[in-house]
Amino acid sequence: MSTSPSVRETAERTAAVSFTELNARRLGPVRRFFRRHPRAMDTVVVLVFVAITLPSALFLIVDRASWLGMPGLVLAATALAFRRDRPLVVLAFVSVLDVPIGILTVGEGSSGIAAMFALYAVAVAYPLRTTLVAAVSATILSVGSLFLIPAEAFAEAPGAVWVISGFVVIFLGIAVGVGVTVRRDREHESELREWAARNAELASAGERNRIAREMHDVVAHSLTVMVALSDGAAVVMKRDPDRATAVLKELSGTGRTAIADMRRVLGVLRAEAASESLQPLPASSSLAHLLDGFRAAGLPLRVTASGPGLPDDPAFQLTVYRILQESLTNVLRYGKGVTLVDISIARAGHLVSLRVADDGRGAMDPAVSLGSGQGIAGMRERAAIYGGSVDVGARPSGGWIVEVQLTVPDADGGPGHQRGKEKDDDAAQHGGHAHQGSAR
Repeated sequence: MSTSPSVRETAERTAAVSFTELNARRLGPVRRFFRRHPRAMDTVVVLVFVAITLPSALFLIVDRASWLGMPGLVLAATALAFRRDRPLVVLAFVSVLDVPIGILTVGEGSSGIAAMFALYAVAVAYPLRTTLVAAVSATILSVGSLFLIPAEAFAEAPGAVWVISGFVVIFLGIAVGVGVTVRRDREHESELREWAARNAELASAGERNRIAREMHDVVAHSLTVMVALSDGAAVVMKRDPDRATAVLKELSGTGRTAIADMRRVLGVLRAEAASESLQPLPASSSLAHLLDGFRAAGLPLRVTASGPGLPDDPAFQLTVYRILQESLTNVLRYGKGVTLVDISIARAGHLVSLRVADDGRGAMDPAVSLGSGQGIAGMRERAAIYGGSVDVGARPSGGWIVEVQLTVPDADGGPGHQRGKEKDDDAAQHGGHAHQGSAR
């Protein structure tokens, strides 16, 4: 079993790391530290609680010689150390603990501050409905403990119990509000991370498909031409050695070109992609050079062009180049008794029309695919990038025809850059000749 990660896992991990780094830069150094060390934050919470409540406990010891405040402080502080693991249990414990401690210390040893910290942890960890139920329960216990204190304790200020109750409600409400906000921020970060993972996965799949399409075009074309040239050289070797030598030279040149094209495609995966040698369509691979190579392989071509020349957009020119390359490669592979391949390149305004038709025999006979079966699909993908379409099928008089419509891209990103709707690959649109489409 392979231990290498899948493309999906790699994409998700890469996206998560990228988003985490971006989010970390948004946070300050202190928040970054506590985000990486949550237990350190728990320690700080416990220390803050002790710093707030310890003076009251010490006051009870010094002024009233009562140690009743210390057990409550120790128990509540110990419980807060586990608030991240068991927030609801910790909240219930400190809220219930507040009742006897508040009564025994006449409110001066209350652990209500612990309830506020625990309620914040609940709001961060649980949905809003659960948080509200927990907040109401904690409020009832904290406020209720104040009204269980003997009335003599508030004899000098009868309304103090209401003021204290109001502050308890306000502080617990603040804890809920802050916790809910933090929870929503974290959920938002999680959604962004998932979105980034999906986006990276789609980008990875798109790049993988693009490289596979390029590799198919390069390998299928070059090997088909090389096979045709080698067969031709074998035929003329004895009766025309000079012609055979020329064909073998062309065969060698085609092989070298194929190697260069493969290096160019694979170079996209490396840092040297900026090198001039890795351009998608070098001068040596112009349309004229492409057509000359097929002529040398034995295809009788007739080329007609009308209208202005192709736009200077290298990507558009590469699309035209690859579609013609795939179409002629299919003729060379599957055409039988071809005496003429008619190629038409016409431009009218924003439209560029390509037509490749051969007069081969046996167009109605089943054909076995010699390649991956992705050639026509690849042509449609390329054409769709420029809002175009590809129609293929058998000619009534015999042979095969490919008709392509492309939209010229505007300099400002006009209609040619809008991805068109790809036509259905279903064989029904080809008049029942699905076997021919799959083979080509």
